[in-house]
Amino acid sequence: MTGPDPEREGAQHVEPRSYLGCDLDVVEIALVAVGSVAVFARRSPTKETVNEDSVLVADFAPDRTVLAVADGIGGHAAGERASRQAVESLVEGLDAALARGAGLRDGVLDGFDAAEKAITALGIGAGTTLCVVVLERDPDRGTIQVRTYNVGDSAALLCGQRGLLKHVTVMHSPVGYAVESGMLGEDEAILHDERHLVSNAIGAGDMKIEIGPILEMAARDTLVVATDGLWDNLRNEEVVEVVRRGPLRKAAESLRARARERMLGDEPGQPAKPDDLGFVVFRRS
Repeated sequence: MTGPDPEREGAQHVEPRSYLGCDLDVVEIALVAVGSVAVFARRSPTKETVNEDSVLVADFAPDRTVLAVADGIGGHAAGERASRQAVESLVEGLDAALARGAGLRDGVLDGFDAAEKAITALGIGAGTTLCVVVLERDPDRGTIQVRTYNVGDSAALLCGQRGLLKHVTVMHSPVGYAVESGMLGEDEAILHDERHLVSNAIGAGDMKIEIGPILEMAARDTLVVATDGLWDNLRNEEVVEVVRRGPLRKAAESLRARARERMLGDEPGQPAKPDDLGFVVFRRS
């Protein structure tokens, strides 16, 4: 008989939950259908206005979980409204798809489309990024499949326990595309003056959804889904090194602390971009 799982001790099963305008002090741990999550959402350490990042953790069946982060664009009121709308539209799209017998893929894409229409209709210059990860357990094999859907520069990263970077979504920005093409290295990109520019967003009128490949998540892999408050302050290899092993809570708290240190400029020569931060760290059961 195996002993208790320290990753899951003290955690609670959750109903679909949206973290909207949250200012958490520590990460929250919860059980989902296919594993465990650590969630964090907090406004930039240099501002008093509302957090414009939104986070979603939701089970849509006994063997299917959806994780998402959204980063609002257009000023604090418009940005918060846009990211909130994106998450709400996503949930509505998924619920409607499952009610009619369709799959999660249809629900995600419907959610993106509904968010685009709703945010554009606001007419206040609002926009948002949205990165969605669908996790599905194969009931026969017990394996977990991962698929990403992305608009903007919020991103998802999958790594192995030994530090292998298995997948990272492309950031939809001039700098992100330059990294993907090999024109810029990650060290150059993270310090680039135009790192903050986004070339694809919900509400911009010409949204393009990037759908990632179907991946299989190994037993000791870790998945991180986060807004650019993380990626503009920590390199991919730094994120991997923090989260790839150790208890989930400890890994996620270390990630939060490292991002905040960078935002405050406590490390000379390193990136320091104060920003709202929202992330989910997931490990399978």
